[in-house]
Amino acid sequence: MTETKRRFVDLTPLKVSPAFARLWIGAGLSGIGAQMTIMAVGLQIFDITQNTFMVGLVGGIALIPMLFAGPWGGMLADSQDRRTVILGAITVSFISTIGLVVLSVADANLEAKGDSVAVWPFYVFTTISAMAYIISGAARMAVYPRILKLEDVPKANALSGISMGIQYTVGPALAGVLVATSGFTVTFIVDMVLMLAGFFGVFTLPKIPPLHDAVAKGWDGIKQGLAFLRSAPNIRTSFLFDIIAMGLGRPYAVLPAVAATVIGGGPTTVGILTAAAAVGTFSTSLLSGPVARINRFGLAIGRAITIYGAFIALFGVVVLAGMLGAFGPVGNTWSEVSVVGLVLAALCFVGMGASDEVSAIFRSTILMTAAPDEMRGRLQGVFYSVVAGGPRLGDLFTGVMAVSVALWAPGIIGGLGIIVLITVLLNTNKRFRNYDNRTPEL
Repeated sequence: MTETKRRFVDLTPLKVSPAFARLWIGAGLSGIGAQMTIMAVGLQIFDITQNTFMVGLVGGIALIPMLFAGPWGGMLADSQDRRTVILGAITVSFISTIGLVVLSVADANLEAKGDSVAVWPFYVFTTISAMAYIISGAARMAVYPRILKLEDVPKANALSGISMGIQYTVGPALAGVLVATSGFTVTFIVDMVLMLAGFFGVFTLPKIPPLHDAVAKGWDGIKQGLAFLRSAPNIRTSFLFDIIAMGLGRPYAVLPAVAATVIGGGPTTVGILTAAAAVGTFSTSLLSGPVARINRFGLAIGRAITIYGAFIALFGVVVLAGMLGAFGPVGNTWSEVSVVGLVLAALCFVGMGASDEVSAIFRSTILMTAAPDEMRGRLQGVFYSVVAGGPRLGDLFTGVMAVSVALWAPGIIGGLGIIVLITVLLNTNKRFRNYDNRTPEL
């Protein structure tokens, strides 16, 4: 099928690179487990504290360490064998999940006595796991241009979107079901089993040592990467756009409370709504064939994030309607869910996932094709700090707004804020607005 006729995702990277195929499959399976754990941790903290702000703190506490982990992991990816860096990072994540298993077992024993474990260890383990995720992610994305032709990188990014869509669909939904039926411990153990697939995908990679001897190590290497970033305005702007989108448009921390008091359905509803965003992500990636015909990446990113903000605001409106009694009496069990409220909220999350994935494909491609190999790891490290740190900032924003104003506030205020800020930046930054992928520029 020609590029002009293609509608569905291009599978070329999976066909021409067995190493990429194994890495992609392993990352997808282990990612399902990781998303299960993220969901389960939030549900368990809410179960212990009954406090949305405490759920939001999962992201807030991890934010600063994650911002440091990105540049450090990127420096390692540029100065060391990238395969070894990824293996080390996912080993740390595996150990952190073991810690969550121990915590959940202890909490189950204490719950039988009318008590519960302290929540601070959950923050410790999730922070360590988040740092490991950024380091492994920075190194993994820097691997793509080394095992694929550059023209296949956008196709690989679209395939990664499908993988993420599956992860965010299956992981949260499975977590909701497992937590409701089998408990938190089983959920964390399933994550550990799935993580073994990630080990296999990375272990079978060839060694990917640095191509250049001039890459500085340690703090000097980090400073070298940050200095290079100062000379790359288009990449910096793409980071800023994502920070705005994620920092103001991250309503997931309110989902346990919304599912308990506004829409109903409890943990199962939380899983469905989180999975709905992934359905949007998956669908966009599956139909990503036309991506090859779009060259105005800056304009495409700006418009996609503006649409994302609109769906965030619409979700806030749905929550507000539910708080005003539009969905009738609801409760924290599946039998007490409002079908109308759930469908409306799910449509909002599908739209969020779809628009965010359009932005992600173009932002990732700008970074991979415009940056030289000796800087890709460090720039990917900063990228992952933004991609992973932005949502943590968003979780904190959501928690603060929900507690200080109301459950509807993070959606409506955050969504409108995204629309206004992106519109202003897109109209004032003509260089980024006119970015053309046929002539990549830093």
